[in-house]
Amino acid sequence: METKVVENILASFRHIAVVGLSAKADRPSNGIARAMKAQGYTIYPVNPGIEEVIGLRCYPSLSAIPPEISKKIEIVNIFRKSTDVPPIVDEAIAIGAKVIWMQLGITNESAANKARNAGLIVIENRCIAVDQRYLIQ
Repeated sequence: METKVVENILASFRHIAVVGLSAKADRPSNGIARAMKAQGYTIYPVNPGIEEVIGLRCYPSLSAIPPEISKKIEIVNIFRKSTDVPPIVDEAIAIGAKVIWMQLGITNESAANKARNAGLIVIENRCIAVDQRYLIQ
């Protein structure tokens, strides 16, 4: 993915659903979501095992987010195993997200192709907080 494209995404899109956001403060998903929230991004936690995290209501899935909220989501940031990505992509397409962002170590070629074919931008194997820190500030 071109650096300029990533920079444009982070400068333009401010609403991020974080799928797999952990309630444990020492987990990367938690620290990254907190960092993005501190930089002014609106975070929508998604994890079926918790009700609240980083002071925000947590939803069990993207499709469980009420439409008045889900229509705002632009980036779906994924902290799940690569094999768990396809149904997340399906939900992201259904809610009208613009970007699928798979964190470091996460790739799924078939899900990425499906997202691209649906018009979404796909970023794989990159840390959103690292890119935000180095490209935006």
